[in-house]
Amino acid sequence: MSNCEKQMYKKAGLTLAFFIILTITYLFLIGTLDLRGSYFTPFLQSLPSETPNYVPPCRSLSPLRVYMYDLPQRFNVGMLRRRSSDENPVTVDTLPPWPAVSGLRRQHSVEYWMMASLLVKGEERENEGEVGNGVGVGEERESEVVRVLDPEMADVFFVPFFSSLSFNVYGHNMTDPSTERDKQLQVDILKYLRESKYWQRSEGRDHVIPMHHPNAFRFLREQVNASILIVADFGRYSKSMSNLKKDVVAPYVHVVDSYTNDDTLNPFKSRTTLLYFRGRTVRKDEGVVRAKLQKLLEGYDDVHFERSFASEESIRLSTQGMRKSKFCLHPAGDTPSSCRLFDAIVSHCVPVIVSDQIELPYEDELDYTEFSLFFSTTEAIEPGYMIEKLRQFSEEKWLKMWNKLKNISHHYEFQYPPKNGDAVNMLWRQVRHKLPSAKLTAHRTRRLKIPDWWGRRR
Repeated sequence: MSNCEKQMYKKAGLTLAFFIILTITYLFLIGTLDLRGSYFTPFLQSLPSETPNYVPPCRSLSPLRVYMYDLPQRFNVGMLRRRSSDENPVTVDTLPPWPAVSGLRRQHSVEYWMMASLLVKGEERENEGEVGNGVGVGEERESEVVRVLDPEMADVFFVPFFSSLSFNVYGHNMTDPSTERDKQLQVDILKYLRESKYWQRSEGRDHVIPMHHPNAFRFLREQVNASILIVADFGRYSKSMSNLKKDVVAPYVHVVDSYTNDDTLNPFKSRTTLLYFRGRTVRKDEGVVRAKLQKLLEGYDDVHFERSFASEESIRLSTQGMRKSKFCLHPAGDTPSSCRLFDAIVSHCVPVIVSDQIELPYEDELDYTEFSLFFSTTEAIEPGYMIEKLRQFSEEKWLKMWNKLKNISHHYEFQYPPKNGDAVNMLWRQVRHKLPSAKLTAHRTRRLKIPDWWGRRR
């Protein structure tokens, strides 16, 4: 082909390309060409996702706006100092630290950490990207929550009543008159809320109330059953009062020390105990399985099953025992859950869960089968079955679960100030997930002129 012919074909090609581009532009401008449904779709779908508007999964577009009621300290931190009579609301400057020695009260202290997360100073929020619990130097932190002082700006309302601590301090014996103060606080907070126009507006559906202890708010809990409750499980709640649709399951605050330097070269071989349990064996309801398991497991040399009661020494021994064990047993107690599961997670000891009615925190974001094993009660009490399954568990599979535990354990850390992806931020994200349903119900209720017909529909 001569140079002249090449130049002629080149000009023809350019002319054709020009007319094609011109035609497409014209059709697009007059609206007869829809790029979304055309041959360009594969090209558009293949564009990089790192665009300015791209938001990674599970990252909130903006912090949840929370209005916290200014309650007198007798409803919350005043109970940490039983002689305190301060009626002023707690502030960032008057917030006391959680007591270093608080025994089992710590495991239900979710209410304290959620309130504290709303009292963080601005400069502390800016520094939350420092090293620790899965946050690297210079890593951008996006807080899941921000406190607003104008209730009209709020997405949700937080009620800082420490109902779990109230039970532990005033109502632990569950007999009158010792429980009178616990009951009176519930009466007073209910009166306070019912006088709030924001409670009245939604009948409490957009209000968040921590109720982590199974006996928290036990006298009047039915009066706040429309709210978003922060619970440990549903063992002592009726289905009509508390359920997964509207409520948030929170982890216990672990009582053993976190295993922050778990960098053993061969963790599978260095953890010489196959299965570990230390705790009470006489429990109610589903917890009767503990006594049955004790009889089944006592004869194995590589199983540590010990009856004990909560104490500082017991917690110290549990910390050591879990770190030396491949698997940690979590049987149901008086209710389906217990702190033991979360102690195992921060000890990087693969949980073995025997609790048929347990519900787990953040389960819409975490797959617990990636780092835990589950046995039904029937399977667990079959002689030899569970131990045989654990012994057959390969080192490769165990190491995969161990690594997963190390990667996700920061989601179970409660701390002040909060850090990216820690327990309190995960909980606020869960609250956000419950809001659409709460708002739908609130809006429908306002306009209905008759009792909700949907519930009577066949």
